[in-house]
Amino acid sequence: MEIKHQSDIKLTVGLDESNVPVKIEWEAEDNPNGEGAKECKAFLLSVFDKESRDTMKIDLWTTEMQVNEMDRFFFQTLRALSDTYFKATQNQDLANDMARFVQYFGEKVEIIPKAE
Repeated sequence: MEIKHQSDIKLTVGLDESNVPVKIEWEAEDNPNGEGAKECKAFLLSVFDKESRDTMKIDLWTTEMQVNEMDRFFFQTLRALSDTYFKATQNQDLANDMARFVQYFGEKVEIIPKAE
């Protein structure tokens, strides 16, 4: 397949003297929310290698990231992964199982109220 357009995504990580992230910025050429670098407190990056068929990942968060923010970040990420899994596979049963876990997780970390 021929590439018709290319878009770059850039991540910049500022580290302290111990190589711990203290500032993270990201920018994308095609960002619909505007141009320029945007600051964030965390990012999770997973890539599936075409040849080795292994997943490589980078998980970083700044020293500012609080536990309740990490709980919310994971809740929202898990919810999105469940949706993405269904879109990619059309496996409704496993997507529903994932969604149930996301509900459980959200309740346990008190992001959402417990279902009655």
